[in-house]
Amino acid sequence: MLHLLGIDAGGTSTRAMLLTGDGTCLGIGRGGRGNPVSDGVEPAAAAIGTAVAGALSFAPEVQPAAITAVTLAMAGGSIGGPDAPWLRPTLDDLGVRAPSRIEPDLLAMFASGTHEPDGYGLVAGTGSTAVRVRGGEVDLTADGLGWLLGDKGSGFWIGHQIARAVAAHLDGRGPATSLTPAVLLALGVTETAEIDRNGRTASLGHLVTAVYGASPLRLASLAPLAFADTADAVSTEIVAEAEAALAELVLDVAVPELTGPLVVGGGVATQPRVREAVVGTVRARGVTGPVHRVDDGLVGAGVIALRRAGILVDAEIFTRLAETTASRRG
Repeated sequence: MLHLLGIDAGGTSTRAMLLTGDGTCLGIGRGGRGNPVSDGVEPAAAAIGTAVAGALSFAPEVQPAAITAVTLAMAGGSIGGPDAPWLRPTLDDLGVRAPSRIEPDLLAMFASGTHEPDGYGLVAGTGSTAVRVRGGEVDLTADGLGWLLGDKGSGFWIGHQIARAVAAHLDGRGPATSLTPAVLLALGVTETAEIDRNGRTASLGHLVTAVYGASPLRLASLAPLAFADTADAVSTEIVAEAEAALAELVLDVAVPELTGPLVVGGGVATQPRVREAVVGTVRARGVTGPVHRVDDGLVGAGVIALRRAGILVDAEIFTRLAETTASRRG
C-alpha cells in the first residue's frame, strides 16, 4: 500500500500527517515553528522531525522506509533547493528514506478547502495574501509581502492601527476609544493620568516603550481587540478598512474566465464579520463560487502529496481525507 507524509510547516506551528493512497489519514503529529527562513534550519528541522515522529507513532505497523514521498508545504521559498536538503538528516534519523519536496503553503491552504483544481484563496492571519489557483497549481499571488511592505488588512496591520489609535488618544490628538484600556492592559501598562517630565501622560510613555521594545509582529496579538467592542467608532473604522483591503486583495487575483471556490483561512479572514463583508464585496464584483473556511494547510498538504504521487483526488478521496484528518486531530 502507498504511504505518504504531508507536512504543513508554519511560522507558528507544524503539523504532519501519515496517509495512504486512498486518502486515509493514519496519524497526525505536531511540532513547533517549522519555517527555516524565519527560524533557522536546525530549529525548523527539529520541529518538523517532532511532528513526523508523532504522525508515525499512530501507525507502528508502517515502516518509515515504506514511505514513498514527503510533501512539505511552506512559505518563503526553498532554502538549498525545492527538495529541502536541510531536512534530509532529520528524515534519515527517523528512518524515512523517501525524497522530500517543498510546495507553496498557499496551495496547501487552498487544497485544504476543496478538491477543485481552480479557484481562489484568501489567507489573513498575521499577514495577508490572496492566491489564484489554476489546474491545481499557483497561478498568481497578491501581497503577502510582510509587515514592512504590505499585508494590509492582516492581523499585524489591524494591531498597528489599534496601537496608533491608542497613542493618538493618549497624546490628545485622536478620539477617545475603548481600545485604550484594553491595549494598556494587554501590554502590561498601568493606565494613569500622571504627566511625566516630557509633558506627556506616563501611560503614553510606557506604551511607546512596550511597543518599540518588542517585535513588530507582536502587534498582531492586539488584533482581536478590534472585534470586541462593536459600538466603538475607532474599532469599527479599523475593521471596515481591513475588510475592504482583504476584499480588494481577492479581486486583485480574480479574473472573469476562472470560476471556482473561494477558500478562506487565517484568524482575521475567518472572523465571521470579516468573512461576510469580504464575501459580500467580491460576490458583487463577480466572484460567485462557494466559500470554504479552513483552519490550516494540513489537509491540503495531503492532497498535494496524493497528486504528486499520480493519484486523482476526486470528491470521494478528498472527503475521506478531510474526515479522517478531523478524527485524528482529536
